[in-house]
Amino acid sequence: MSTREAEAQPDAVYGLNAVTEAIRSRPVEHVMITQARHSRRVQGIIDACRKAGIAVRYAPRAALDRAAGTTQHQDVVAVCSAKGYVDLEALLRGKEKPLLVVLDGVEDPRNLGAIIRTAVAAGVHGVVIPERRAAGLTPTVAHTASGALEHAQIARVTNLVRSLLELKEHGFWVYGFEARAEKSYLDLDYRDPCAVVLGGEGRGLHRLVREVCDVVAAVPLYGPVESLNVSVAAAVVLFEAARQRQGSGGPYN
Repeated sequence: MSTREAEAQPDAVYGLNAVTEAIRSRPVEHVMITQARHSRRVQGIIDACRKAGIAVRYAPRAALDRAAGTTQHQDVVAVCSAKGYVDLEALLRGKEKPLLVVLDGVEDPRNLGAIIRTAVAAGVHGVVIPERRAAGLTPTVAHTASGALEHAQIARVTNLVRSLLELKEHGFWVYGFEARAEKSYLDLDYRDPCAVVLGGEGRGLHRLVREVCDVVAAVPLYGPVESLNVSVAAAVVLFEAARQRQGSGGPYN
């Protein structure tokens, strides 16, 4: 988590008792713990996080000070989620020809919030994000999504490649997007169940994620820029998918 994000964190719970209760009673994005030796009670919190599937992040004391806004945090800070997650199956249940967005390591919470808002506007059925090395549903994401988070279903998975393979078993086409791909996003057919896979800022798709995609395509660029912001690329692709799904025909020739 970046320093700027930690300083902007309005929903952090700190202290042994408060964090223990938060794990029991509300959605928690992750728990931050100092890298010092752990007391028995801190170890109990770590064990509770593992049981609940909550990520534990080890960080220097200064990072916990910033997240909590105080030095009196007893070496543990819980960053609460703006919304609870669902499992991958919930994104498929009862939906005809689902359209999903899968994000391969988008780390900027403002990008994640913008993508969620676009996804809701385009009629996407759900968003899939990885558990590690990616932004989660922090209050900054909720603020950027401007209310759209309340209408979105977000699944967080431990292994993105395995989840994509599972989607393929359910009959999904998996479309990856990279700036230098030869095929255009306009050549794809989004009318069947499909997952739109977008890579993280600067790094793009990880190799194993790219390899599991059925097709890798690009948004063609005509001016002197090398790539689009991931949230802008998402908007371009998702509204083409929406156009096709609203009965405007398949891909352009």
